[in-house]
Amino acid sequence: MFRPIDDYALLSNLRCAALVSRAGSVDWFCPGRFDAPACFAALLGTADHGRWLIGPASGELSSERHYQTDTLVLETLFTSPLGQVRVTDAMPLGANDCHLVRRVEGLSGRVPMRMLCVPRFGYGRHPPVIKQSSDSQILFQCGSDRLRLICEDAPLEVDHEGALVRADFELSAGQQRDFVLSYGTADEAFPSPPLVQPTLSQCAAWWREWISHHNYRGPWEEPVKRSLITLKALTYEPTGGMVAAATSSLPEVPGGEANYDYRYCWIRDAAFAVQALLNSGYRSEACTWRDWLLKAVHQHDSHMHALYGVDGSIIDYEEELHWLPGYANSRPVRNGNAASDQYQLDVRGELLEVLHLARDHGIHLSDDIWQLQCEILERLEHCWHQPDEGIWEFRTIYDHLTHSKVLSWTAFDRCIRDAEKFGLEAPVEHWKRIRRDIREDILKRGVHPQGGYFTQRYGSNNVDASLLMIPLVGFLPADDPRVKATVAAIEKELMSGGLIHRYRVGDQANVEGQFLPCCFWLVDNYWLMGRRDEARSMFEHLVSLSNDVGLLSEEWDPRNRQLLGNFPQALTHLALISSARLITTGREEDAMLP
Repeated sequence: MFRPIDDYALLSNLRCAALVSRAGSVDWFCPGRFDAPACFAALLGTADHGRWLIGPASGELSSERHYQTDTLVLETLFTSPLGQVRVTDAMPLGANDCHLVRRVEGLSGRVPMRMLCVPRFGYGRHPPVIKQSSDSQILFQCGSDRLRLICEDAPLEVDHEGALVRADFELSAGQQRDFVLSYGTADEAFPSPPLVQPTLSQCAAWWREWISHHNYRGPWEEPVKRSLITLKALTYEPTGGMVAAATSSLPEVPGGEANYDYRYCWIRDAAFAVQALLNSGYRSEACTWRDWLLKAVHQHDSHMHALYGVDGSIIDYEEELHWLPGYANSRPVRNGNAASDQYQLDVRGELLEVLHLARDHGIHLSDDIWQLQCEILERLEHCWHQPDEGIWEFRTIYDHLTHSKVLSWTAFDRCIRDAEKFGLEAPVEHWKRIRRDIREDILKRGVHPQGGYFTQRYGSNNVDASLLMIPLVGFLPADDPRVKATVAAIEKELMSGGLIHRYRVGDQANVEGQFLPCCFWLVDNYWLMGRRDEARSMFEHLVSLSNDVGLLSEEWDPRNRQLLGNFPQALTHLALISSARLITTGREEDAMLP
């Protein structure tokens, strides 16, 4: 029985992440790095694929939870006929060490509790060897990977046959038990276990200090702050790269095959991230993200990839984890992402957008970076008219995609602006001719001859929600008749229940969830078109789809009223921030990538 995706909350130490269910079970944990193999993988299988549960032992109970205000410290309150207990979860920050800290407190009555720690290394495949050094300390080892579980106040019992550790105990009001799970490798000493109370206090204080620098003031301050915290939580601090999501293979279609690994850094997300961070007052984070991007591209500039590892490495593999049944039996479960090697024309526009945004905000960029931009345009001059696989990373379509052409136009447009504004040496008149040629090509071949709307592909009748980016990148104003016709066609062809799917391929729009980032882009289009009430209403509806701790995934399933796709999704939270700022301030630059 699979829990709804929105049943989970996120923990992060800015290097790796864990997901905790409403029942108090850590069902996903990739220790050390976001893209490391999971040692708790019940999210994509069963309890036998690894989890760490702390909760009431039996009987009817209810739970409610929240993050401590402005933090990533999670509190879950369990209520049963026997009393109440609270579980507080956090991951300490500020060091290379990797710990999960869990405090269990009795609030009323006397409640029997159970702790089950079931590590399964290699994405749930390998049970560990278990060594017990004392009643309060257990070591799990598999190859070079090790976990150490410590609890001073509850005897830990080893079940060697089941390859798990349990602790059964009761809590009365005022009593507490602390558990610390630490990760290490066999070739290094374990880090000292953190003291739980100072750790929880320090973790909360760190997050509150960080979010205090945001500059949004408006009616949606709480969801904006939660989105900013989530984006920070998805950032790999050693390099500044932001992963698209904390998970792999949560399905776009339950029971389907569209299950991909999102624990990597996408170039196209970078443009939205840099804009959101700069506009929100996080210049340092924006600069670090920019530096990661430049490092990745400089390392591999002979062939620009759509995505990279958190350290800037190329993801040159995709493997199927056949031993995992998948979330809601959605197979295959994947590690790695073959989209890294796709030809996606639009990523050049997104990269040059990031560098344009940086310059426009007064961030210094070296002459070498400008030279790189010129080289990218030189290559783009010869390939913008080629077909590609596009923003949605189609694995069965290779065509002339209108969105890709628009982002090619964007690439030249941003470099022309930079050259003129900052006096950079460049063949500006030549670039202007190419920009004009791309524009004319799009307007001639990417607009439906009878309907007057932009189409997903040249010569197609279909629309695509990526076309909502046309006014957001400044290709045409939102009140242009062709933009209005495109929005109308999207509403007719892709909308159901007030939200939109991203595209239609056969019956795809009828089975895939509604794509939340595109829904926020439609909010921005409504606002820029003057449809202000519709924009505000749709935005409020989208915010209401967040789970109880303010997190959003990639898609929404209107039939079962639940979130779909990898979770939490950075692009969705980035789009939320942008739309909130636009509606609150009315400034077009808060929505547009200028």
